[in-house]
Amino acid sequence: MRTFTAGLPILLAATAVAMPAAAQQVSDDAPFSGLYVGAAGGYDVQPNDVGSSILFDRNLDGAFGDTVTTAAGANAFSPGFCNGAGRGAQPALGGCRNDKDGWAYYGRVGADAQRGNIVVGLVGEFGKSEISDSVTGFSTTPANYVMTRSVGWEASARGRIGYAANTTLFYGTFGPGYARIDRSFTTTNTANAFSQSGRRNQFGITGGGGIEQKLGEHFSIGMEYMFHQYQDDDYRVRATAGTAPATNPFILAPNTAGTDFKRSDDTFRWHSLRATAAFRF
Repeated sequence: MRTFTAGLPILLAATAVAMPAAAQQVSDDAPFSGLYVGAAGGYDVQPNDVGSSILFDRNLDGAFGDTVTTAAGANAFSPGFCNGAGRGAQPALGGCRNDKDGWAYYGRVGADAQRGNIVVGLVGEFGKSEISDSVTGFSTTPANYVMTRSVGWEASARGRIGYAANTTLFYGTFGPGYARIDRSFTTTNTANAFSQSGRRNQFGITGGGGIEQKLGEHFSIGMEYMFHQYQDDDYRVRATAGTAPATNPFILAPNTAGTDFKRSDDTFRWHSLRATAAFRF
C-alpha cells in the first residue's frame, strides 16, 4: 500500500507539469484548471445480497457445493441461511440483521485541465467506509455461523471528464480502487475449532459522477455518487474437531480432517452519496 499511495502525488504532479501554463491558471475562461486538494464525506449503502449462503467443501478437494450431513445422513444445515448477521442460534430467534450501512470520509488530491467547456483530469483518494456485509448459516445443532466483511480503508486513482457551464462542472469519473477488505467469522458452536484466512488487500473498480460548483476563485463544493466493487472470493473458514465427537458432521468419516466454508456471494459492492469540497490553487 505504501508504494501505491506514494505514487499518487507523483502522478498528479506529472499531469500538472504536462499542462500548458495557461491551462494551470484559474481564469474566467478556465475556472476548473489547475491542482486542488479536498475532501469527500457522506453515506454508503449496499444491496442486501438476497439468496446468499455459505458453501462447503466437505472433502477438502477445493470444490465447494458439498452437503454437510449428520451421522444419520440428514442435511446439517437444513434450517437454512440468511443474508445478514444471525441474532441467535436458530432462524426463529430474531432472524438476521440487515447488512450495516454507514458513513464514509475521504481525502483527495487532483489536477484538471480545461479547454473551452471540456474538463479532463485525474483525482486520487484515500479514506474509510463504515459498512459491513454478513451472511449466516444455521445448523441443526442448533448453532449459527456468521461470515462478515468490511472496509479497513480504500484508495483510488481515477480519471475525470466533464462539461463546465460557467462555474458549474458536471462530470463522470472512473478508475481502479485498492482496498483493505477485513473478513471475520463468529459462531455459537463451541465444540468445533475454527480457523480463518483473514484480511487482504484487493484491487477493484470505482466510478460515478457528480456536480461541482465554484465559490469564488479558489473554493468549490459539490455532490457526488460513487460505485465501488471488489472481488472477494478467497476467504475461507475451516472447521476442525476441537472437542466435538467423531460423529460431528464437519469431521465425519471418511474425511476427519475438517470442512472448509466460503461465501456464495463473492463480490463486495456498495454505493456512496457524498458531499465534496476542494481548495483550488
